[in-house]
Amino acid sequence: MNRKNHTAVTEFVFLGLTNSWYMQLFILLFSSVFYMASMLGNSLIMFTVASDLHLHSPMYFLLANLSFIDLGISSATAPKMIYDLFKKHKVISFSGCITQMFFIHLFGGVEMLLLIAMAFDRYIAICKPLHYLTVMSPRMCIMFVVAAWIIGLIHSVVQLAFVVNLPFCGPNELDSFYCDLPRFIRLACTDTYRLEFMVTANSGFISLGSFCILVISYIFILITIQKHSSSGSAKALSTLSAHITVVVLFFGPIIFFYTWPFSTSHVDKFLAIFDVVLTPFLNPVIYTLRNKEMKVAMKKVCSQLANFKKIS
Repeated sequence: MNRKNHTAVTEFVFLGLTNSWYMQLFILLFSSVFYMASMLGNSLIMFTVASDLHLHSPMYFLLANLSFIDLGISSATAPKMIYDLFKKHKVISFSGCITQMFFIHLFGGVEMLLLIAMAFDRYIAICKPLHYLTVMSPRMCIMFVVAAWIIGLIHSVVQLAFVVNLPFCGPNELDSFYCDLPRFIRLACTDTYRLEFMVTANSGFISLGSFCILVISYIFILITIQKHSSSGSAKALSTLSAHITVVVLFFGPIIFFYTWPFSTSHVDKFLAIFDVVLTPFLNPVIYTLRNKEMKVAMKKVCSQLANFKKIS
């Protein structure tokens, strides 16, 4: 049956974050500042890695790709949220809601695989340094990125394929500021228990499984680092701590969304803002503050841009 024949809902209404005008103003300023900062920070990382020959290595290649994904994650939800803070009636079309969910799960799936690839890169560099250049070849790095995009695309398409033709004929209010799959499914005019379980299990299993893989790999790396007491080990530990921080910031809210069995709307909204606005900003900050090579390269790029502006 065609979806139009049994669906009366053509748009969804966001209930937003809060009804307080002062809180909306604070969230507007907070989100705008951190969204722009994350856009500039991640763009600067990508430009720095591309322009500095000293950063043409597997670790920085994967970092540049991670920055690109962070741009996508924040841009999939933050602009709409910031725009809606000016509006009393916050709406999104049916196709717009589907599109937003598609990109959220696409970028989220890709980032999970990229973080695993970055953990593998650190594992080879620290635990098997003599084989690093052989294992982490340019071809291997490209294969990691391509595989991440393919798996992220499959993850997103498979989930949406089950929900895009659901009948929507009654309530159309989403207690959120963006389209998330669990709340979207609950509005359908049919029994969706099995579908909700499938979606929750799918995203929950992928996020929790990826997190466990990362934790195990970092434990192996930390054990290897403890066996050495050189300056190189100290540098490796500094880089590794940045990776672990990013992993916890990214996976913490996602695992809570899909594995916590109780309804906690306010907590979900807080974590959602953290995940789509603050985490993409913190990623470049964490990697640049804990990495001397990146800080030196970024200062060089900034000085070159400043000199270019003076000349022009």
